[in-house]
Amino acid sequence: MVAATAAWLDATELEAWQAFLRASIRLMERLDAELSDHGISLADYEILVNLSGEAAGELRMTELAARTLVSRSGLTRRLDRLVDAGLVERRSCPTDRRGVFAVLTEAGRSRLEASAPTHVEGVRRHFISQLHGQDLPALAASLNAVVESSVTGEPPDQH
Repeated sequence: MVAATAAWLDATELEAWQAFLRASIRLMERLDAELSDHGISLADYEILVNLSGEAAGELRMTELAARTLVSRSGLTRRLDRLVDAGLVERRSCPTDRRGVFAVLTEAGRSRLEASAPTHVEGVRRHFISQLHGQDLPALAASLNAVVESSVTGEPPDQH
């Protein structure tokens, strides 16, 4: 039930919100479809990118879940598929029996390198080029503020 004191969205706010939802969903669907030619999903690609960004090519599962915004159980299922495909391995943490690392394999690195040009071109074509010179740093700051607010539950500090 909606509180009687809710401040309804005005027409401009509603249009911005609905445009964001439509753009997000369609962009993710398009990028996911383009990566399917490489035998991975957009979510798989994101996992491989995060692992490849680490010097040792590995991350604790909890850190990987936080970075990819996937639930721990969702990440476990997705990682099962990546392990079955030989793109990632699991390794126990030597200092914490409960800890598990996701480790990028050479096959995973090769798949990432093969799919990266497709992904980058898709991001440029379907996202960056549609912004027509908009202020990308301001857009990134605005979207990061939304992410931060969703994590903390609080609006960002206004300066």
